[in-house]
Amino acid sequence: MNTISAVDCHAHVMLRDAPMLTLRHSRPARDVPVEEFLSVLDAHHIARGVLTAPSFYGFDNTVLRAATRAHPDRLRGTVILDPDVEPELSDMAADGIVGIRLNWTYRDRLPDITSPGYTRLLHAVRERDWHVELFVEGAHMPALLPVIQRSGAKLVLDHFGCPDPVAQVASPGFAQVLHAVRDGNCWVKLSAPYRLGGADPQPYVDALLQAGGPQRLVWASDWPWLNHEGKFTYQDCLDWLTTWVPDDATRSIILADTPAALFGF
Repeated sequence: MNTISAVDCHAHVMLRDAPMLTLRHSRPARDVPVEEFLSVLDAHHIARGVLTAPSFYGFDNTVLRAATRAHPDRLRGTVILDPDVEPELSDMAADGIVGIRLNWTYRDRLPDITSPGYTRLLHAVRERDWHVELFVEGAHMPALLPVIQRSGAKLVLDHFGCPDPVAQVASPGFAQVLHAVRDGNCWVKLSAPYRLGGADPQPYVDALLQAGGPQRLVWASDWPWLNHEGKFTYQDCLDWLTTWVPDDATRSIILADTPAALFGF
């Protein structure tokens, strides 16, 4: 592992007294300040991190932006934005924000990605060379990925692309993910195998490497493992990657080179 420049590409900072949505499917079990995250990175020789906005804060990115603003050399951030409100992207960029998150899991009906608001937002993301981070069940990938790809925005998929746990690599959603990776403007996070419905992540890793190589893959811890707290350690997350990608050179690209270019470190 390249311990000098390795990047954890998906983690959260959370404060329990920050305003949250009334309707939510999760909430922080404890305060998780940015100082704790940085100490975890230091303990495991990880140089940098990308913070991801949790869904329960809605469009309020105050906690995340305060963290990235305070540590510009080490942190970047991905925020959740209201498509119907003109975003202050320049101010956000100054705070280390480099992308937007579409966290659309656990929904009976998805937002309309083709609406005027989202069309403008995707255009703004592309113009600023940010990325769109998508977290949604794999069944929705065939409908969503082509629209985002046509916008020209960089696309980053959470947690192996969230394949269907029954059909797995044969699912239409994962086939769409592989197609997007082959097209060259889509990246996938090797992260959170415990969110795969019990499926073995190795076939996903092998298929993704074949589709795009390590230049289209990044690693992430998903720390502090919301709703899975206390079940494993940060070192476990690193060890999983070593198991999935045993070749040192390939793993170094995933850990360091790819995320440095993708997230602007």
